Amino acid sequence: MVDAVTPAAPEAEARSPFDARYRAFALAVLLGAYILSFLDRQVVSILAEPIKRDLGLADWQLGMLTGLAFAIFYTTLGIPIARLAERFSRPWIIAGSMALWSLFTLLSGRAQTFPQMLVARMGVGFGEAGCNPCAHSLIADYTPKEKRASALATYSLGIPIGTLLGLVMGGLIADAYGWRTAFLVAGAPGLVLALVAGVFLKEPRKFMTGVAASQAQAAPPLAAALRELATKPTFWLMAVGAGMMAFVGYGQGAFNAAFFMRLHGDQLTALAAPYGLKSAGYLGLALGLIGGIAGMIGTVLGGWFADIAARRDVRGYAVVPALAAVLALPSYYFIYTVDAPMTALWLTIIPSVLGSLWYGPVFATAQSVVPAHTRATAAALLLLVLNLIGLGLGPLFVGALSDGLATLGGLGESEGLRWSLILTSLFGLLGAAIFWMARKTMVRDLVS
Repeated sequence: MVDAVTPAAPEAEARSPFDARYRAFALAVLLGAYILSFLDRQVVSILAEPIKRDLGLADWQLGMLTGLAFAIFYTTLGIPIARLAERFSRPWIIAGSMALWSLFTLLSGRAQTFPQMLVARMGVGFGEAGCNPCAHSLIADYTPKEKRASALATYSLGIPIGTLLGLVMGGLIADAYGWRTAFLVAGAPGLVLALVAGVFLKEPRKFMTGVAASQAQAAPPLAAALRELATKPTFWLMAVGAGMMAFVGYGQGAFNAAFFMRLHGDQLTALAAPYGLKSAGYLGLALGLIGGIAGMIGTVLGGWFADIAARRDVRGYAVVPALAAVLALPSYYFIYTVDAPMTALWLTIIPSVLGSLWYGPVFATAQSVVPAHTRATAAALLLLVLNLIGLGLGPLFVGALSDGLATLGGLGESEGLRWSLILTSLFGLLGAAIFWMARKTMVRDLVS
């Protein structure tokens, strides 16, 4: 049972009793949880083609499994869980959530039909809904405000690292033992880390100085939190801008492996043979290592650039992701049109770096436009907006557009997917424009 705790006063955050060593440990545990959450959700991408063949699925159904099915619970449950996190122990909520999504990942490997797989992926989303709002607010409570973007960017390394591990592990295990075993291996570590999080993570509200003066203060009702955020256009612009970037990233990420297998299948087989691998294992290694390492670099640089830019002008939180979105656009066309698969794979470095620069600035902005006792709710609302747009609609849009271009457009399955991926990249320009608009209100809206 979770224990009720007292919300921290906004002014107490600067007097946290946690030393640098404990903050590093806590950040490492939270990062581990985020890595496993992305491993569990992204392993589906490298397994998409064998799942499609075994279960007889269309591309739109793959889009459902990698996007909307997960996002339905992941986004909608984030807010009620965040409300609990404003009042109860966030470490225990994270631990319970991790155990739940890990169990549903294990069940994904047992699915025999599309509806069964759909329910399993919904369950993964159900569990993962409890991780980010709690983790974001914990990190903001642990960390001095001048280092917040860097700390949240470090946490966001879970995205590229988890994606890397999901692609590499999923491809290699699927080649050797089949796609069902890959789900079993992906789900098991979360059960162990859930125990670590529940036992060793501390709830800052119980330890912060100044809490005694605010023990009577309750977290504001949801309606009050929404009214407060309604006066913060910066929050909504950054959330929608991030949603456009996630629309491109999740949409293309869900189908990149399928694209390479359909358009470059024979070449991949030839490239994999000297290493004793099959195409899925080789592709998982290549996509995972190239994209994952590049994504880690971009995530760290995004937080670093944003913190440096914000010291001179807080509008740097919006400028960094806007410029990155524009610079990434040309690379998508070449990735999906070059003839050599290795050239295409190396080109993915560019959008992997630039497409991850927004994590730190956006997450830091969301935690800085509200006082401490509303941070979990702000994180949940941010994730609701960006994941409904990006995770929920991105893969489904790419899959549906691919099916439409293949049949109605007469392009066929391979070319339909190619042009669906190219056209989807244009949403990055819309994201850049929205980030740029957020500059106008950034100075006024930041409060902490």
